[in-house]
Amino acid sequence: MKNNIIPALRLTLVSFAFFCGIYTLAVYGVSRLVPESMSFTKAKQGYYENVGQPFTGDQYFNSRPSAVNYNAAGSGGSNKGPSNPDYLAEVQARIDTFLVHNPDIRKEDIPSDLVTASGSGLDPNISVEGAVVQVKRIAQIRDINVWIFRNILRL
Repeated sequence: MKNNIIPALRLTLVSFAFFCGIYTLAVYGVSRLVPESMSFTKAKQGYYENVGQPFTGDQYFNSRPSAVNYNAAGSGGSNKGPSNPDYLAEVQARIDTFLVHNPDIRKEDIPSDLVTASGSGLDPNISVEGAVVQVKRIAQIRDINVWIFRNILRL
């Protein structure tokens, strides 16, 4: 029994010293080297950095909608089920808005990620399909040939 307890106690003490002392100081030291502009929690104009944000101009790709108005302090989904009337009305309003700004797109061609919020409410990423349906609008506004634009994006 002594042969098992002593090595276990040594391992516990070494792990405790490493993870509570050495590792913690190493992570803290690295965090001090990172510039403050790279901080994930620094507030800037009411939004937190490195999360999704709304783009309302037609010259930009529309990002994924947010259930929490892109506020990282209160991230989370809407918790409304797919049959909830309020949720369905909100998605329909997003579809209608998207169709107003992209009149050449049919309703059934709109990818779901452009009209539904992510689980965190902060995800800015859109699918390739979500980018493709917006290319014509953005190319037209920015006066870029659609073929060139698609090749730049490699779509």
